[in-house]
Amino acid sequence: MSPFWHDLLIPGVSLGEKIIRPILIYIFLIVGLRLAGKRELAQLNPFDLVVLLTLSNTVQNAIIGDDNSVLGGMIGAATLLVINYFVIVIRYRNQKLGVIIEGGPDILIEKGHINMHNLEAEKITIEELEAAARKQGFRSLKEVDQAILYPGGTFCFIGRVPSADALHHRQIMKELHDLRRELAELRAG
Repeated sequence: MSPFWHDLLIPGVSLGEKIIRPILIYIFLIVGLRLAGKRELAQLNPFDLVVLLTLSNTVQNAIIGDDNSVLGGMIGAATLLVINYFVIVIRYRNQKLGVIIEGGPDILIEKGHINMHNLEAEKITIEELEAAARKQGFRSLKEVDQAILYPGGTFCFIGRVPSADALHHRQIMKELHDLRRELAELRAG
C-alpha cells in the first residue's frame, strides 16, 4: 500500500483507543457543561460563545490522539454520535436520569417577580435577561409574568395577562377619554 493510502486509511492508534478516547471526552464535556450551568448553552454573550467554539478545538487531540487519518477521524466521530444516541435514548426512557444529566428548568421570573437567587446561580444579569426577553418580543421585563431557562439553554417568556378588572378599567378610561374629546369638539363647534 502506498504511503498516501496508508496515512489516509490506517489509524495511528488502536481501534480500542479510538473508541475509548471520544467516550471519555464526551463524559467530561457533559459533566463540565452541566457544572458550568445553562448559561453556557444559552450563549448569552460573546465570551460564552468563544468558550463553546474553542472547546471543540481544545479537546480535538484528546479525542483523536496521534492520528490524522480519515478513517481514524470517522471512527472518533462515529463513537461520539453513537454514545450521544444512547444518552438521548436513556434520557428519554428515564426522566429522573435526564434531570440528573441535564438538570431541571430554572424559574427566573415568577408572577412578575424576578428571582435574583436563580439569576445569580446561572450568572445571568438583568440586562442579559432583558435582551433575551426583547428577542421574544417583550419591550421590558414588566410585561413578563414568567421566565424559564430550560436545561438546553433556551428561554421561555410568558407575558402578563391583564386581569378582568384591569381590562374593565382600561375600557372605562378609553370611553372617558372619548367623551372628553367629544365634549371638547362640541364646545369648540
